[in-house]
Amino acid sequence: MGNARTALFNALMGHKRGARFVLRIEDTDTERSRDEFVAALKEDLLWLGLDWQEGPDVGGEQGPYFQSQRTPIYAQYYQQLLEAGLAYPCFCSPTELEVMRKAQAQAGLPPRYDGRCSRLMPEQAQQKMAEGIPYTLRFKVPKGETVVFEDGIKGRQRFNTDDIGDFIIRKADGSAAFFFSNAIDDALMGITHVIRGEDHLTNTPRQILLLQALGLPVPQYAHMSMIVGADGSPLSKRHGSRSIRQLRAEGFLPQALTNYMARLGHTYKDADNRLMDLQALAEGFELSQCGTAPARYDENQLLFWQKEAVQALSDAAAAEWLAPFVQDKVPAEKWLPFAALMRDNITLPAEAVAWAERLFTPMPLPDVALPVAVSGDFFVAGERALAEGADFSGLVEALKATGAKGKTLFQPLRWVLTGQLQGPELPVLFELMGRAEAHRRFAQAREVQA
Repeated sequence: MGNARTALFNALMGHKRGARFVLRIEDTDTERSRDEFVAALKEDLLWLGLDWQEGPDVGGEQGPYFQSQRTPIYAQYYQQLLEAGLAYPCFCSPTELEVMRKAQAQAGLPPRYDGRCSRLMPEQAQQKMAEGIPYTLRFKVPKGETVVFEDGIKGRQRFNTDDIGDFIIRKADGSAAFFFSNAIDDALMGITHVIRGEDHLTNTPRQILLLQALGLPVPQYAHMSMIVGADGSPLSKRHGSRSIRQLRAEGFLPQALTNYMARLGHTYKDADNRLMDLQALAEGFELSQCGTAPARYDENQLLFWQKEAVQALSDAAAAEWLAPFVQDKVPAEKWLPFAALMRDNITLPAEAVAWAERLFTPMPLPDVALPVAVSGDFFVAGERALAEGADFSGLVEALKATGAKGKTLFQPLRWVLTGQLQGPELPVLFELMGRAEAHRRFAQAREVQA
């Protein structure tokens, strides 16, 4: 959900400004980048309605949009930095770097590279390369400077370069580091605004330094607050967090998710809490309305928006939504009225499955206790009326004749027909299950009460 919210905020911002929403696949980490992950990401975005105006499957003037295909582009900028003396090869092994970090921690210093390889003479570096020692490329961070930028959400930010340390721009395997490829691609693709999580905030001064060193344009950055659980800790499965694919499999609607996520760390002016389409969500979206405090995930709020989205469905859309989950459990001639009834009474398809099983399979004795006293005449009267062909109104009149009224009439009636004390409108339920099944259930209840 965190990644989906980031995409949503960018899409809303772009739509509001009449700008392009760009999808770029950052797949330089070959171990973590697989075709199926890319396919799932695109499928999730399209399902949410977040179609991109530039990127994979769409194209654009600034492609390719897979970073794994942009290696020659990055090579040009490595070389430019090397020639300017702003980058150098680093031959430190992972073990040496770990020892360095531990020593700094013991001395109470922040963990950062100490620049030892920047002091190698050119011939020393060439000798190590000739020996086949693996090496990275590091950017030489200027000393004694301050990086200042205006964050679109958090306001003015200041970072001392002495606290940053020289950072890797090309890994030992030749692939680009995140700091580098992201910054280069943002500049070359004409990205004007980058909205991302605040976990990237400390990356921003590094990227600004890179872009300034290369004479490339710097986008405007905005860092959203992170999503946390109810206890304030990072959002995880124990808080109920699921992937977009999992939520979709449970039957959540895309409009429910976009309306919930658009308000997760962002508020709409005038407390606008109506269900909105993406156009309306975009029109009311303002970075100034984004909070700086952590955004707390609330499952109840997600369910609220799901309920709103379900009730906004047309009869046909409700039937289409429920079909994969429950249509095979409902007689064909009763499918459309069943789906319309469910639309007004459920939040998720699992509830419709339970109602289909109650209505269209022989229901056993109710396992919910009946909270009101009911005479045996009640069940006898209902069974007799249905045997004689009574419709729902006739059934109610027969039950009234036993002296039952109000709660003592309709609560036992619902209990007999559905095994529940609450639920959808009884007349519609009666029509769906049919007189014969209603008669069987009254007979069953009469036998138990005898």
